[in-house]
Amino acid sequence: MSLLKNLGNFLFGKDPDIFDEKGAVLHKFTDEKWQQWNDRFKANPDYDWRKHVAVEKVNQPNKAPKTP
Repeated sequence: MSLLKNLGNFLFGKDPDIFDEKGAVLHKFTDEKWQQWNDRFKANPDYDWRKHVAVEKVNQPNKAPKTP
């Protein structure tokens, strides 16, 4: 790595290394890390975002509050 590149990174910040050629976010995890991530959902339903309380409330029909 050249001295000018190091100086440029210091002054202006490093380019992010999370994007692919098309500009989409690309997480560079190993297959083992992805498997651990997926196993976590199976082991504990609290981690499953599809069953989160806020999602359940959004999917329920709206009920008008009762007025006294």
